Amino acid sequence: MKKTIRHPAVAGYFYPSEAGELDRMLSSLMVNGEPTNAKGVLAPHAGYVYSGKVAGKVFSSAKIPDRVLLLGPNHTGYGTPFSVFPGGEWQTPLGRVEIDPELTQSLLREVKVAEGDVSAHLREHSLEVEVNFLQKRHPKVKIAAVVASGLDLQQALKTGDEIARAIKTLGKEVLLVASSDMSHYLPDAEARKRDRRAIEAMLVLDEEQLWKRVTEEDISMCGYLPATILIRTVKCLGATRAVFVDYATSGETSGDYDAVVGYAGLLFS
Repeated sequence: MKKTIRHPAVAGYFYPSEAGELDRMLSSLMVNGEPTNAKGVLAPHAGYVYSGKVAGKVFSSAKIPDRVLLLGPNHTGYGTPFSVFPGGEWQTPLGRVEIDPELTQSLLREVKVAEGDVSAHLREHSLEVEVNFLQKRHPKVKIAAVVASGLDLQQALKTGDEIARAIKTLGKEVLLVASSDMSHYLPDAEARKRDRRAIEAMLVLDEEQLWKRVTEEDISMCGYLPATILIRTVKCLGATRAVFVDYATSGETSGDYDAVVGYAGLLFS
């Protein structure tokens, strides 16, 4: 049977399309230090010139196991509410990354809203930009890829419980990555103020408070659904603490502080 190959959608736009240039850029974004064991991380997904330093610190701070579950928001509108890339490989400028069959099938069995779906992933950037960092840290890493949208809070919590069960059933170490940017197109000071509210909820591992603050306080955090699911999942898997890694806004790169996008990095263990 012919393997499904997912080709890059934003290479040459969000990050370099040439392997050597990308590798050098990733090296420049990584930081020195001893990575720690983590059950999950939150990382941004904008172009690397804007959010790459935050993402680099996140992926430098966590040990990358053989399997990673990527959870991202759906920006394109295609696909099902919980679209699991069913199998095959993802092509990147650095090579190909295998979709882990065991983790993927465990998700499809245990998570009630999960459906195998390719369409949600073809033009979606939120997971693609994280995969390069994972490859840089662990060239033989395998992934499961999920794009989520349209779930309410109770569905998100239930989904987190079910993902934890899928991982426990698998019986192998899995790192979860929730992909999200923070506030969009606000003055820098206002973006930082609103984002601080969301970050505070994540730092105390309160997924319900995160959901409430984002939805009631008009915080335009595009990946709050994946972040909610991640926090619920890692708590079920034994996480007891969250660590702030970094925060930045696009204004620090562009010089335009009138309408910025915020980028946060956190680690859960």
